Amino acid sequence: MSDPFDDQFPPRLVAEGREGDNAAPLSVGELSLKLKRMVEGEFGHVRLRGEISGFKRAASGHVYLALKDADAVIDAVMWRGQADRLPFRPQDGIEVVATGKLTTYPGRSKYQIVIERMELAGEGALMALLEKLKAQLAGEGLFDPARKQPLPFAPQTIGVVTSPTGAVIRDILHRLADRFPTHVLVWPVKVQGEGAAAEVAAAVRGFDAMPADGPVRRPDLVIVARGGGSIEDLWAFNEEVVVRAVAACSIPIISAVGHETDTTLCDHAADVRAPTPTAAAEIAVPVRVELANAVATMGLRAERYARRYHERAGERLAALVRVLPRRDALLGPQRQKADDLGAKLDRALERRVTAARGVLDRAAGALRPAVLERKLDTLRHRLDGAGKLLDAVNPDNLLQRGYVRVGAKASGKVVASAADARAAGAVTLHFRDGIVDARVERSGAKSYAGDKPEQPDLF
Repeated sequence: MSDPFDDQFPPRLVAEGREGDNAAPLSVGELSLKLKRMVEGEFGHVRLRGEISGFKRAASGHVYLALKDADAVIDAVMWRGQADRLPFRPQDGIEVVATGKLTTYPGRSKYQIVIERMELAGEGALMALLEKLKAQLAGEGLFDPARKQPLPFAPQTIGVVTSPTGAVIRDILHRLADRFPTHVLVWPVKVQGEGAAAEVAAAVRGFDAMPADGPVRRPDLVIVARGGGSIEDLWAFNEEVVVRAVAACSIPIISAVGHETDTTLCDHAADVRAPTPTAAAEIAVPVRVELANAVATMGLRAERYARRYHERAGERLAALVRVLPRRDALLGPQRQKADDLGAKLDRALERRVTAARGVLDRAAGALRPAVLERKLDTLRHRLDGAGKLLDAVNPDNLLQRGYVRVGAKASGKVVASAADARAAGAVTLHFRDGIVDARVERSGAKSYAGDKPEQPDLF
């Protein structure tokens, strides 16, 4: 069956006005704007309960997500200003209650909620978020016992991260003063509410960054403390930024957050968990009076042991003295041996003196004048013979018989051959009555058998 409207107004190629239609067509933007005004005017602010899905944070800091339940899904956006003030870190699967303004996004033809405030939907959702974050951080090894550091026995400086106005800091200071007075540095922070987690994390990192040789002594131990409260009051110490700062700190940390039954993720990340802030002070330092008593007791025990050792040593010495032989019995043989050696020494000295006297007598006889005279005559004859032999071999004596001794002028060495003369060039002639310098002119002449050798001209 055909539509009467279509029969009355059949489709055309170009749109034209129709009878009875006095409204101009709307643009898409105009329709979107009308829908936006209607949705915002009709609903205004609403509170929605749903599970977070598709959570992401843009580089601009704005947060985009969807809220869903078993029947429907709605997109949501949270601007950076509100997102930065969230007291927890949203994650997929967490049920929340979001308060905001319902609006539309014309760019995608969708309606969405602009969230102004977002809270966890009851303690069940809070615990679910806590367990999920705990499992994530445990998987990264932040709670591993092998990472725990031992606490110093008697820290000289203790850093405390807590509120400066609460009863916690007073309890810690009083307990430390009673047990073991120690220098304390307090880093004041908010311990609950907006910004508390960031301040606590910054304080822990600040203590860790202090130089060891700086003007303010770096703490040997850090206590992160807060009094008791609900899980919401203690939530700052479950924040990931706090847990990571505590786990990364190189200074040993005691976590003392809440009462004995309260447990936070900060407790798991710290090196030691204290049930209360007062207990943290007790764990941090020993009791000075007990130490003094222990030292005094150990001193008395050491004195008793020393006295007992001395007494037993005296007893052992006395027992040894009783079994030792008498002095005369020990030294008698040595004394007799010394007397025998002394007698032998006297006899040996006497024989040595007698032999020396014989040697002296023989030497004295050899020194008589007649013996000396004969020795001197023998020495004179030997000296005369040596002088005659020296005169016989003296080359200068030959000069008296007309011979000449030739020497090189430069070096003074004796020239013994014609080759040496030619090599010297200039020579010195030694006569019996003086010397004459000469130069060799004809140095290449040769002599043959039967011929009279030519003599070089000497000048």
